[in-house]
Amino acid sequence: MNKKLPIESAVKKRISVRNYADMRIEETKMSEIKEFVSNTDNPFSQHVNFHFFDLNDSGEGQKLGTYGVIKGAQHYLGASVKPVPLALVAVGYQLETIMLYLAQLDIGTCWLGGTFDRKGFSLALSIESDEVLPAITPFGYAKERRHLQEVVMRTFIQAHKRFDWDKLFFINDFQTPLTKEQADEFTFALEMVRLAPSASNKQPWRILLKDGVWHFYQFKSPGYSDVFPYDIQRIDMGIAAAHFDLATAEKGIRGQFVWDIDPHIDMPVNIEYVFSWIKSS
Repeated sequence: MNKKLPIESAVKKRISVRNYADMRIEETKMSEIKEFVSNTDNPFSQHVNFHFFDLNDSGEGQKLGTYGVIKGAQHYLGASVKPVPLALVAVGYQLETIMLYLAQLDIGTCWLGGTFDRKGFSLALSIESDEVLPAITPFGYAKERRHLQEVVMRTFIQAHKRFDWDKLFFINDFQTPLTKEQADEFTFALEMVRLAPSASNKQPWRILLKDGVWHFYQFKSPGYSDVFPYDIQRIDMGIAAAHFDLATAEKGIRGQFVWDIDPHIDMPVNIEYVFSWIKSS
């Protein structure tokens, strides 16, 4: 996959769009989108299947729903995986990369992990019986004004707010916040992670630097994933990984993700190790 996506401009352009204009995406642009999607991959050794769906072409428009969250969308993209370790992380990584690419094309998107008819979309997208459909996104041209439910939702989750550095990034242990001076060449990558979207804007990622290795942890919001058959916040961890990976690549910093070197340090309640990133020598 081409990691030369201009991450900073894409992150700043990408916002969650829930109200779409009655405009179809041009055929040439749609072809470019499908080609980009087919060429995406992830660094977690997981295969993610992507499914394009057009409500108008399918005749399913009146049957499939997003519980009033999305208005006017014609195009959808779903991601399905087998329910194995790191699969949801892979979904987050790849689908976020796609959504950043779409932002560069002035195409709006919106992460949907819970507010859609999962059973209906799974049938419409012909999801295999041994796979799950953890997330979809509508995509298309945004309407100029947000609809009322969107305004209420964004206000409720405080969509524009992000945690400060000292709540997210640490060095050696979880009692010592990482400073930007200590982050050095990784300051940009961490800032791109800080700005990343997450389910209900909970920002569950915590990153700890120890002995030159960046360890990614998840703060598991108590009860948040109980209504799902899987830990949906793992998708957020994949989103964070995508932002970190694309940002380091943009700065010419090479490295790789691994998931078997937990430093085994004392962790606060509800914190869980997920994966690490090691700089190439």
